Amino acid sequence: MLLATVCFGCLDTMSKYLVAYYPASSLVWVRYVLQTVVMAAIFLPRMGMRLVRTTSPGVQLVRGLMLVLSSVVFVMALNYMQIAEVASIVFLAPIIVALAGGPLLGERVSTRTWFALAGGFIGVLLIIRPGGNAFTWWALLPLGCAFFFAGYQILTRKLAGRDDPITTLFYPGLIACLVVPPVFPGAFNIPTQPLHLAMISAIGILGAVGHFLLIRAHGHAPASLLAPLGYTQLLVVLTLGWLVFGQLPDGIALTGIALIAGSGLLLILASRRPALS
Repeated sequence: MLLATVCFGCLDTMSKYLVAYYPASSLVWVRYVLQTVVMAAIFLPRMGMRLVRTTSPGVQLVRGLMLVLSSVVFVMALNYMQIAEVASIVFLAPIIVALAGGPLLGERVSTRTWFALAGGFIGVLLIIRPGGNAFTWWALLPLGCAFFFAGYQILTRKLAGRDDPITTLFYPGLIACLVVPPVFPGAFNIPTQPLHLAMISAIGILGAVGHFLLIRAHGHAPASLLAPLGYTQLLVVLTLGWLVFGQLPDGIALTGIALIAGSGLLLILASRRPALS
């Protein structure tokens, strides 16, 4: 799980560098093409047509579209904000999922969920500071990404127990390969610099390896144990943002990042208590 967060953190860092030269849709498309090819090479020989066999094609399609939209919006936001700030706002998604679990999944919404949501949104306000001199409307992109990603996670939970987990991981990349070119026509530029070509290739490979590591992690430990470790990705992107771009959020933004991470972690740890008692 920790290695997966490192993969995703490196992927985000390279995406931030490349989005200054290439459209976000192009980077997302290349990432998912390479990710899909790598996953197909690993799992297709073992699973055959079971890799794409699903009991809920409509849900898989909408879920894949949600992930594509969240990925494009995320990379777009990287062009206007620091990487740690964008990533931390997107980590609101688990809190949104917990809140939406009531009306959409028939789950009980606890008081701690509302407190976590309040803490998370206060953290967002500390990062983007609407009304301040440094505020731009681009700062709302990560918030939109969080809602798209929350929709993706909710639909993933709906598929639990219906489809093979590897199939569920494979479909978003496959859908991205098919959907992004017609939705964003003419947005693809072929890299001419060897460094850019290598980095774009690395993005796809890191995406595939990161998802493979997630599969292996969940095969050895329950999600309730692994979920808190996902927040180490914030430490990874915070460090890489400082080392690569010389960017470090100010004290107010760091407080917001800590508040979002703390709210999410407290919600996850509190939800584990009944299962552990």
